[in-house]
Amino acid sequence: MAKARILVVDDEEGMLEVCADTLRKLPETEILLESQSRRAAERLSSESLDLLIADICMPGVDGVELLRIARWHDPNLAVLMLTAFPTVETAVESMKLGAADYITKPFLPDNLLATVRRLLEEKRLREEKHLLQRQVERAYSFGEIVGKSAAMQVVFEAIQRIAETDADVLIVGETGTGKELVARSIHQRSPRKKAPFVPVDCGAIPEDLLESEFFGHERGAFTGAHTRSLGLLEFANQGTFFLDEVVGLPLRLQAKLLRVLQERKIRRVGGKEEIEVDVRVVAASNRDPAAEMRDGRLRDDFYYRINVARIDLPPLRERREDIPLLVAHFFEQYARKMEKVAMEVDPEVLEVLSRYPWPGNVRELQNVLKRALTMIRHSVLSLEDLPDEVVIHAGDRSIADRGGFFQLREQRMAVFEKEYLANLLRAALGDVSRAAREARLPRGTLYRLLKKYELNPQDFRA
Repeated sequence: MAKARILVVDDEEGMLEVCADTLRKLPETEILLESQSRRAAERLSSESLDLLIADICMPGVDGVELLRIARWHDPNLAVLMLTAFPTVETAVESMKLGAADYITKPFLPDNLLATVRRLLEEKRLREEKHLLQRQVERAYSFGEIVGKSAAMQVVFEAIQRIAETDADVLIVGETGTGKELVARSIHQRSPRKKAPFVPVDCGAIPEDLLESEFFGHERGAFTGAHTRSLGLLEFANQGTFFLDEVVGLPLRLQAKLLRVLQERKIRRVGGKEEIEVDVRVVAASNRDPAAEMRDGRLRDDFYYRINVARIDLPPLRERREDIPLLVAHFFEQYARKMEKVAMEVDPEVLEVLSRYPWPGNVRELQNVLKRALTMIRHSVLSLEDLPDEVVIHAGDRSIADRGGFFQLREQRMAVFEKEYLANLLRAALGDVSRAAREARLPRGTLYRLLKKYELNPQDFRA
């Protein structure tokens, strides 16, 4: 991480020396001293800082005015005021303008040190919160990987082996197979588990913002860059950086990331200083990397660098024996969240779900079960609670030839509708308006149904 930069402004040289000697005890911190408040004001407009410490009473530009200038140029800058003549009015004005705290002179060095540590930590936490809010990522779908098939046992073994190393990883699998889940599992089983796991969907960030999001930027680096901003790579320091759909990265950014992976250093947009970062990169793709290289969308050298260790995730249709286990897992999980107790699954439902090809893989299965549980009105999940397309596509040819579920249902519905309409007309003596009122149907709808079943109102008139 880059050093924290603190600017101390005081017209007393002795006070500057005391502050400098005290603050130099802070690790990874650069202390800047300024005895002329006008020069300090100029520096505030051109430099990126983490903390401003300013005396209130100074000739020229006083501390309160310096505070106004600082907040104008960088609203996120933490400011600590020093004063030998504290008054309620001064304290209130300073706090209104955005000062984080103030200390009365003379002060104990340990008090200054403790206050500065607190303000720097608060600023770091604010930046991390802002970073988490702005980063684009998909929600972590579920808390554990579920599967007993031979294919998933191979995946579990690979996760365990790879997690113990610090190698960069490439995960390849269709959409919905759980690539981010595997990446998180690797992180949680690695020595980096206490550090951040930072996921980013490479296809979801506009290309013109990618470099700034990844590497951060200095204040004034481009239009709208009013404050310094940490990048995702810098935030992931000591942890894991997850690149989802990595083949969607522009070639220019692939080249820059390749350099980061080789040297483990970044430079913020508009910055001059190189910042060391210790990150493990886990990348994922739902497309064949070899084909992407042949088509020129993936750099060869970048691919070889991220493909140190590789995990291939099987699609759900190739591990059908896991479907009952997944259904039980998700069904119990969602039923508990929705406070629906004593819920069961009809065996026919498991049979249909096991035959369906699941083009959207595990994520599609999750969505089907969640939607079914949301709409269900009884305690047993049955075929009628599943989406039509799942039941239809799950049926094999022999069942369809005998008359599948929907075919039989349509036939029986047709018999019911024709019989109901005939009885309706008979009771209304062929009066369509009266029949429509009794059925609570628009008259036009009733006419269309009568035409569909070739029922003539004249035949029912006395």
